[in-house]
Amino acid sequence: MDILCFKIQGKLAHFRKYYANNTAFSFSIPPRTSLMGIVAAVMGWAKGSYYEDLASEKIHFGVRVLSPLKKSFHRLNLLSIKSTGDMAKSWSSDFRGEGGRIQTPFEVVSAWDIGKGEVVYQIFVSSSDSESETFQMVKEHFINRDPVFNITLGTANFTASISDIQIIPQEMIKERLTADFVYLHSAIPSSQVIDLKFNKEEYDSYNFVEEDMLPGDFVGNNNREVRKMNRLLFSITPNPLRIRLNCPYYEVELNSEIINLQFMDL
Repeated sequence: MDILCFKIQGKLAHFRKYYANNTAFSFSIPPRTSLMGIVAAVMGWAKGSYYEDLASEKIHFGVRVLSPLKKSFHRLNLLSIKSTGDMAKSWSSDFRGEGGRIQTPFEVVSAWDIGKGEVVYQIFVSSSDSESETFQMVKEHFINRDPVFNITLGTANFTASISDIQIIPQEMIKERLTADFVYLHSAIPSSQVIDLKFNKEEYDSYNFVEEDMLPGDFVGNNNREVRKMNRLLFSITPNPLRIRLNCPYYEVELNSEIINLQFMDL
């Protein structure tokens, strides 16, 4: 299998936790469903038309954090909409600000130094079928063409850019299996982790581990009901996880650096 690899970066990100009603909490890393949307935006596919083509049974996604991340709450000054009014009879309407404003909490992902840094992720895309037409189309478009739609990190106003697009050929991908601790650079399903190691003398480099349950797949095209969740363990800094695994992982070389990775949906 080949792996499509690229970086996506922007000033701010917000990947809304869909189960939060009163406040807009955000995941620290893009869920698989968001990565599907990013690929679909690059390809120019219509909304809701790609859920089955990019399902986890066909296409695999991995994500790595390349800049130290933090989350902070901000207040959005939104319109208070309690009545739509009748615009045909009167210009008075809450949509014109007649109902006043309401302060709404909103969680934002940013770099540690928001003034100088950016949110940067490295994304890995592969296919369970080496002859997959969808994956071949995606590879060709990423390498040879510009994104069709605007790329964002979650919400529409958090614009992003894609760079460092590479194809890692199958012969450059090594599947490893070991009982020892390894440094893993990408998010990994928690079920594949046997042990997580911290050294006291390295405490300043290991206060970055998060575990979260993220949406992975939708029921089908034009149906956004979640049918699969991914419980992931990941780092919110470029520091890799030091873990023991109960399954193989993949070793690749990128820009003279050895990267150990796993896909989030295996």
